[in-house]
Amino acid sequence: MPLLALGPGLDATLRDRPLLALPVLFGAGLVTSLTPCVYPMIPITAGILGGAGSAARSRRRTVLLTLVYVVGLALVYAGLGVLAGLTGTIFGTVSSNPWAYFAMGNLLLLAGLALLDVFTVRAPGPVLAWVSRVSGDSPAGVFLLGATSGLVAAPCGAPAFAAVLTFVGATGSAVLGFLYLFVFALGMTALLVAIGLFAGLAGALPRSGAWTVWVKRAGGVLLLAMAEYYFIQMGKVS
Repeated sequence: MPLLALGPGLDATLRDRPLLALPVLFGAGLVTSLTPCVYPMIPITAGILGGAGSAARSRRRTVLLTLVYVVGLALVYAGLGVLAGLTGTIFGTVSSNPWAYFAMGNLLLLAGLALLDVFTVRAPGPVLAWVSRVSGDSPAGVFLLGATSGLVAAPCGAPAFAAVLTFVGATGSAVLGFLYLFVFALGMTALLVAIGLFAGLAGALPRSGAWTVWVKRAGGVLLLAMAEYYFIQMGKVS
């Protein structure tokens, strides 16, 4: 996960330099989509949106449903980004609150350990069953599918998403929280949008395998490094 590229001034960068933070968060979403739980779902979801197993949909309708799916997922993520930004406002900025550093460090630690498979993040079975019943034949059904699938149908993406929420909380801004999580969600769904726009791309994607596992592990190591950074900062301000 490339969030580490923001360096020691992570919280200040997110708060004061959105033009730098936006491509980083988009990249973080894109890398998250390459993890073992999310990447194999991309052609499956593309097949559902494209009408696999039923009468083939027109390309225009496939593109429309793909974009509706992305908007549904992105708006839910952006809404959580607003809450994260407001939480940062209510409880004070990270840069002046050692307990905020402590909380964020521990959240990042848990997220990193989850990506390293020390423990498993699983969505509740009944929720997954409900998602599988959501109709992919109407824009409303696809919107609901997008709004829920990003949170419950990609367990190994959840730690990365939770980690991004902790970073967004450092902004103390509901507006930036909305924008940052919306862009992160666009990164997560970039490959799906590309498949919707360019017929035949799904067949050109590499198969998931050992390389996706290494992407996941690299993300876990980076999150552990960021957790250590926040613990060090906690010691400096306490």
